[in-house]
Amino acid sequence: MSKQTSESISRVKALLIAVFLLVTSSTGLADTFQFGQHIEPAYEGWHPNPDGTYSFMFGYMNENWTEQPDLPVGDNNFFSPGDADRGQPTHFLPRRNRFTFEVVVPSDWGERELVWTLNVNGVERKAYATLKADYLVDNMVIASETGSLGAGTSSPESRANLPPVLTVQGDNIRSARVGESITFLTQVEDDGLPVPRRESTNTADELRRRMMRPPSRITVGKVNGLFLSWNKYRGPGNVTFDPPMPKPWEDTRTSANSPWGPLWLPPEAPEDGLHEVTATFDAPGTYILWGRADDGGLYHDGYITVNVSE
Repeated sequence: MSKQTSESISRVKALLIAVFLLVTSSTGLADTFQFGQHIEPAYEGWHPNPDGTYSFMFGYMNENWTEQPDLPVGDNNFFSPGDADRGQPTHFLPRRNRFTFEVVVPSDWGERELVWTLNVNGVERKAYATLKADYLVDNMVIASETGSLGAGTSSPESRANLPPVLTVQGDNIRSARVGESITFLTQVEDDGLPVPRRESTNTADELRRRMMRPPSRITVGKVNGLFLSWNKYRGPGNVTFDPPMPKPWEDTRTSANSPWGPLWLPPEAPEDGLHEVTATFDAPGTYILWGRADDGGLYHDGYITVNVSE
C-alpha cells in the first residue's frame, strides 16, 4: 500500500469518526428538552407498615431539564378513587425523581388500584398503584433503584445499612414575610453506612482523570455519601435556600451538585449533625418545604410548612 493511499484511508476514517460523533451527539440532543415537555408519574412499589396498612411509593420523570412546573391539586394533579389530595408534590423538580412520597392505604385495600394523574403541557399521564407481589419494595430495592449498588450488586455493608434520621428542630409550622429569610436547624443522624466512595476533596490529577474518563455505567450510578437537601414541595412562588443544597434528582451532568454527577463529592457534615439553612420566599402564600437526608442508599424525609405574608 502506498503512502498516499494510506493517508487517504486515514483521512476517510477520521471523517467517518467525526460524522459518527456529530450524528450521535445530535441524536442525544434531540432527545433532551429544556421546556415544554410532559411529566410521567411513576409508581415505584409498596411496602407493609407495622400497623397492617400499606404504603404506595411514587416518584416521577419530568422530561424537562429546566422547566419546574407548579401544578396545584386539581384537574391536572389528582388521585383517584377517593381524595384527590394524597400529599403529592405540586412543584416538580427536573428529570427523574425516585421514591418522592408515599400514600398510606388501609389493610383491606385488596386488589384495588390507586391512580395518580398528571396533565402537564397538554399531555396526560397516569401511574397505577397496586399491591401486586412484583412491586414489593425493601431497602435493597431502594438502594439498587437509586444507583447506590451499581449494576445490581450488594454486600454485607449495604445489607446492614439503615436509613438516616432527619429531625427538624423547633416548630414544623413557621411564618415569614416576602423577601425576608427564615432560618431553621435540621438534625441528621446516620450509621455511617454505606461507606462513602470518595473522599471530601479532589486532587487536580483526580479531577482530570474523572473528567477524561468515558461513560461506563450500564445502569443509574450514584455516589454514596451522606447529604441533606431542602427543596420546595408546594407553594406559589420561588424559594431560595442558603447554602445551596445538593440536588435530590438524577442530574448526571459533570458540573451538577448532585450525587449522580461524575465529579460530585459528599459535603462535609457538621460535627454535631446540625445543619443551619435559610429560606427566602418571593411571593406570599402557604409553602411546604421538603427536606431529605440521604446516605447514598437510603433516605428519610421531613417537612416544614411556612405561611408567607407580604
